[in-house]
Amino acid sequence: MNAAKANSIRMEFEDNGVLALLSGEHNQYLAHIEKSLDVTLDSFGNSIKISGAGKATKTAQIVIEDLYRRIADGKRDDIDKSMVEDALRWAVNGHQADAVTAGESFDTWKKKIVAKTKGQNDYLKLLRSNEVVFGLGPAGTGKTYMAVARAVEALKKREVERIILSRPAVEAGERLGFLPGDMKEKVDPYLRPLYDALYDMMPADKVDRMLASGEIEIAPLAFMRGRTLTAAHVIIDEAQNTTPVQMKMVLTRLGQDSHMVITGDLSQVDLPAGQPSGLAEAVSLLDNIKGVGIIHLSGQDVVRHPVVARILQAYEAGQKQQNTSK
Repeated sequence: MNAAKANSIRMEFEDNGVLALLSGEHNQYLAHIEKSLDVTLDSFGNSIKISGAGKATKTAQIVIEDLYRRIADGKRDDIDKSMVEDALRWAVNGHQADAVTAGESFDTWKKKIVAKTKGQNDYLKLLRSNEVVFGLGPAGTGKTYMAVARAVEALKKREVERIILSRPAVEAGERLGFLPGDMKEKVDPYLRPLYDALYDMMPADKVDRMLASGEIEIAPLAFMRGRTLTAAHVIIDEAQNTTPVQMKMVLTRLGQDSHMVITGDLSQVDLPAGQPSGLAEAVSLLDNIKGVGIIHLSGQDVVRHPVVARILQAYEAGQKQQNTSK
């Protein structure tokens, strides 16, 4: 492959079969790259010509090189729009997509969970190397999903005896007492994202059996008081809605051979006005403590629809501007 000039790059490939898979049916994957990067891709024979702004053409070249390499290395059956999105995300953020395949992943019963961004890759490393991990970031960054993946892997490998999933039952304008049903029926809607992640990584009948046996336990945060959680992988989700007293209480529940992951988004606190977030306090107090890992994911780590990442980046830029003007 060689670059002809700054805004025009011609790439040549040895395997036309791999190139055809990379291009997609009716060149749909090439069209997606064109639209995402605002470049023009002309394919003929065993070559692709990239035309556009200098930086965009280089980014497109990186995306195509990574996709070609991954397909040629045996992932012919895996090529789909999500693989193209992953390569685009990594290239736009200045990283080779191949770094993902060489990085961290979790092995669950249904599939392997692989990091899709550099931030996620760093998060997965922290989940393996620390007893307590704080995963902070906006919606769509995979902070809860990756935490559940690590918990499921640990249970599958019998590194722990059970998974405990919890979150404070606080939402904007609504409290448990106003919802119908018994405690489980009141709590379940708040814990739906955790259920969804479990069913995505484990056969449904296994999830149901483990919920019935207590190998997987889902409970509101208030039920943690007075307990010692041993041989367990504990996840506290939506922790921005804990009070400082609740956060201290749950952190001190950790017992022998256990790990805890606390996830939350400090820009989405639903506590009453004037009530400080226990997550914010904990992150401030526990920075640089041995055995505690803290990561701040950002809009660059969003793995939902690309427009979600752009929306979050706009909000982050607006917040920075407000902080600067104060």
